[in-house]
Amino acid sequence: MGGDNGPAAVVAGLASALAKHPEMNAVVHGDEAVLAALVQRHPVLHGRCTLRHAPRVVTMADKPAQVMRHGAGTSMWSAIDCVKDGEATVAVSCGNTGALMAVSMLRLRKLPGVNRPAIACLWPSRNVGGFNLMLDVGADVRAEAEDLLQYAVMGASYAQDGLGLACPRLGLLNVGTEEHKGRAELKEAHDRMPAVAEIANFAYAGFIEGGDLPSDRVDVIVTDGFTGNIALKTGEGTAKLISDFLAEAFKASLMSRFAALLAWTSLRRLQRRIDPRRVNGGVFLGLNGIVVKSHGAADATGVAAAINLACRLAQVRFIEGLADRVASAAGAGQDAIETAPDVNGSGDSPSL
Repeated sequence: MGGDNGPAAVVAGLASALAKHPEMNAVVHGDEAVLAALVQRHPVLHGRCTLRHAPRVVTMADKPAQVMRHGAGTSMWSAIDCVKDGEATVAVSCGNTGALMAVSMLRLRKLPGVNRPAIACLWPSRNVGGFNLMLDVGADVRAEAEDLLQYAVMGASYAQDGLGLACPRLGLLNVGTEEHKGRAELKEAHDRMPAVAEIANFAYAGFIEGGDLPSDRVDVIVTDGFTGNIALKTGEGTAKLISDFLAEAFKASLMSRFAALLAWTSLRRLQRRIDPRRVNGGVFLGLNGIVVKSHGAADATGVAAAINLACRLAQVRFIEGLADRVASAAGAGQDAIETAPDVNGSGDSPSL
């Protein structure tokens, strides 16, 4: 109920997703009177959609702390509790990101051994599968070395189970590829990453730069939530800018309009390739349940993409695999401290 485009876009996206997944059913949370009318418009939802009345809504202006104290009765709280109680395998929401993370942590709790959950998103790239995975993109603006190592394990698990990559290549986002560059926590994580990679079964590619985000050099990109969120929003804005510039160029004259007709098929293919709605859906990693955060301004196409992603993760028993890998890699990063070079050059153990 809390998305920018309201429940109509959510229900329309749900209808599109359920049409592709005959094995999937849904519980929709919100104002039952409003939702019932919307569901009636989509025959594919009849008999496959349960309405759960929740009289209150978390708005984009609500502060996470307030929602944690007074969020009971909202559609967001109800949806997370549906996963907590085992009625649903995964929750999808277009609502307030901070509030959704706060409620998810409160009701679902973190997986054992996880310090900070992360939000992972798919990024269009030159890889064979068409996407790279990046985390964190906004769960927490900070990340110490230990957090970055956990992000690596969780990101690799996502790539293995969600994207079908047996041994994903992982890079640590930095201001340069040289080992002497970057903040202290990045250098420490870099030194300890090979030991974690061996346990978690991923290939560590070292430091990468911003230009590598859409490349085929890596499959998983690890960074802090501040950097990741800015990169994500910049990428979305750039894709929109390119689309607008192309539209303006092909409308500039009669000849350019004629050229646009000739290139229509290619232009549609390009538009689809750079359309951020296709990869809508950030996954909360590190929780005792699957939560997918859709962009707040998502339309029906974007909502359907987020639900399709949620369905794929539910089918591969994603949480079980993630929990196992986090547990198996828990000691590897700490053990590596004793053998890792000192980032301060003193020969002593790294200081935090």
